[in-house]
Amino acid sequence: MTSQEARARYNYLMTLCIRKEESFGPLAMAFIKDHDLDQLGLLPEEQFNLYMATAEAFAAEPKRYSHKLDYLQRALHLLRQTSCPDPGLAQHLTQEIQKATAELDLYNEAMRSNRPQAPTALDKQRIIVETDLPDYFLDTAQKRASAYYQNKYKLTKESKTAQHFTGPARKFEPENPAVHKEFAGACAPFMAVRTSALHLMLPFDLKISRKPDEPLDAALRIWYATMGYSFPLRYGMGKLCSYYDDQVLDIALDDPNLLFVSASPVKETELGSIERPLPSDVPMEIGLPRAFLDATNALGPYIQVVCNFKVWFDAASVSLLVQGAPDLHEYGLQGGAGLLTRTYATEKVQAYAEAVTQAWTEGLSFNFVNMHLQLLPGTDSAVVPCNTPIFSVLPVLSRQQYKFEDRRHLGQTP
Repeated sequence: MTSQEARARYNYLMTLCIRKEESFGPLAMAFIKDHDLDQLGLLPEEQFNLYMATAEAFAAEPKRYSHKLDYLQRALHLLRQTSCPDPGLAQHLTQEIQKATAELDLYNEAMRSNRPQAPTALDKQRIIVETDLPDYFLDTAQKRASAYYQNKYKLTKESKTAQHFTGPARKFEPENPAVHKEFAGACAPFMAVRTSALHLMLPFDLKISRKPDEPLDAALRIWYATMGYSFPLRYGMGKLCSYYDDQVLDIALDDPNLLFVSASPVKETELGSIERPLPSDVPMEIGLPRAFLDATNALGPYIQVVCNFKVWFDAASVSLLVQGAPDLHEYGLQGGAGLLTRTYATEKVQAYAEAVTQAWTEGLSFNFVNMHLQLLPGTDSAVVPCNTPIFSVLPVLSRQQYKFEDRRHLGQTP
């Protein structure tokens, strides 16, 4: 950028400032960050005006004050280099810097008080996982989930800059990218529920459909599934048959209660250890999805993908919230949500024997995390691509560990 172009840009920005345009703050900050104003040939007076105007445009939120404080300090330094360094203005700037510093310190202190000391190794809750795909579920899948959400919700440089400003008077400017800042990735709670959870996914594509058309080519299962009742089926000789004894059943292929569940070959290359028994007549890329679908069940209208993901936890202190991943609906599915609060109640005797004979299980409850999937209303088919988060596991406090209280009653005697 030449000096002439820089001065034209400066004049344009100051015009936006005078007109109180919402786009001034983001554009001015980007101009300051991306260029050396001295090398561009802007006079100290011009730089002072730009820093002062931008500092005043920051949103009145203390978390923005580190930038505001920086700009005020630069403006004070530049004021001394101008042709008419006004002592009164310098005093005013000094007071503004002191005020911003005090408010920023207050904000930082409040934020620190919300962060208790990290628990020691003995205090930290342990959640122990047993699974037949340990490397995939506990390592690879978590890396894939992190990359998925980062790529999907990453903010552009322009949108990050826009977060710092609120215009004094907004205008309808949907085509102006400088004022676009209302992005999901800018919301801390929105991102935390995605980045703080443990995510379950599959190393192959999964399709659930009400119609038999175009199933994925590694494995296929069929269920008659409705609220309160489900039954596994096979397809042979142009008829639907019982999965158990091949009895031909009078069910039309367009029956609205049918669910066709299919899987693609494995697409993930970093599976690691595979401890799940696989069919011996096909390669692993086909055998693993087939093994998953062979273990899959239907619970009413839900398809239960059995992950063989067993968790051990201290139920007196922590529960596990298991639910469909936050973005699952975008693929045409909804997940059944559940709270694991105690040991699984309908396991075989052998599982309970293990819970009392292994020393490391003392004081721990166990349960299983599976994926319960249902087509959204009005949706006939859904495909979830390989390595897409399908279910999330979030540890939460046990119900005995907290209570909600009315602020008005604090400090009152019973």
